[in-house]
Amino acid sequence: MLENRNMTYRIFPGLLPKNNVRSVKDYPDLLLKNLLALSNRQISNPTVVLLTPGIYNSAYFEHTTLARLMGVELVEGRDLVVHNTKVYMKTTAGLKQVDVIYRRVDDEYLDPLVFNPGSMLGVSGLYYAYRAGNVAIINAPGNGVADDKAVYTYVPSMIKYYLNEEPILKTVPTYYMDNREHFDLVFSQVRKMVIKKTNESGGYGMLMGHAATDEQILAYRSEVEKNPRQFIAQPMIHLSSVPCFINNKIQPRHVDLRPFALYGPQGIEIVPGGLTRVALREGSLVVNSSQGGGSKDTWVLG
Repeated sequence: MLENRNMTYRIFPGLLPKNNVRSVKDYPDLLLKNLLALSNRQISNPTVVLLTPGIYNSAYFEHTTLARLMGVELVEGRDLVVHNTKVYMKTTAGLKQVDVIYRRVDDEYLDPLVFNPGSMLGVSGLYYAYRAGNVAIINAPGNGVADDKAVYTYVPSMIKYYLNEEPILKTVPTYYMDNREHFDLVFSQVRKMVIKKTNESGGYGMLMGHAATDEQILAYRSEVEKNPRQFIAQPMIHLSSVPCFINNKIQPRHVDLRPFALYGPQGIEIVPGGLTRVALREGSLVVNSSQGGGSKDTWVLG
C-alpha cells in the first residue's frame, strides 16, 4: 500500500492533491500507537520489536520497511532471550526488556519448547513469558483460527449468536465439504464453484471449476473424498475489473480489495486506502502475488 502510493506520487506528482486523495502515510504511526498501547508495563516508553523469520522470507522487505517507518528494532529469534519469564533483546549495552512483539513468524515456529521443536526462527520460552503476561504478542498465538477458511461457513451464525445481530455485510456462501449435503451440492454444480484447501494460502491448492477439465475435477474430487475436512467451496464470484496498461495497451483485469483495519484501545481504525490486488493474467480470477498477481494504489477521496 505504502510503496504503491510512493510510486503514484513519483509518476503523477500533481494528480493526488488535485483529486483530494486522502493520505495513507500515517499507517506506520497508527500501527505503532496501537502496539504501544498493548504494553503491560506502566512505563512511558515501552519497547516494541518486529520479529521476522529473516532475509529468506518472501515478506522480508515489508518487515524491514515497517520496522524502519515505525522506528522500532527489527529482530530475529536469535536476537531475543527469555529469562525469568521475561523477554529481553540483546544489545551492545546489554539486555533490554521487550514489552511488545509484533511478530511475523507463524505460530508453529514461535517457541520450540511449545510448538515445533526443530524451529530455529522462534524464541525458547517465549510462550511462557506471554502466558505470564510479561510480554504482548501481536497477533496473539492462535488468532489465525478467525481467518481459517473452515470458519467462514459459521461466521453469520457466530454474529447472530454472540451479538444477537444480523450481519451488515453478507459473506460469500461457504460450503464445508465434510457435510455430505454440501459435498453433493458443490459437485452437482462444480463448474460454478471454487474449491479450496483450508490449510493453504496464496492461491495454492484450489480448483477453479469453470476452468478445470473433467479429468482435473475427477482427480480433485478424489482428493476431497480422502479428507473432506480439509476443504471448503464457494460459488464463483465475478470480481470487478479495472484498466491496466499491459503490452502497450489498456486492458481489463480482475481485482479485489484488501482494507487495513487496526483494532486497539481507540476501537477499530480503518486506513483510508488499501491494497487493490490485480490478476495480471488475462481472464484470471486469482489475484495472489504468488500466482503472478500485482497491486494498484487505492484512492479514498476526502
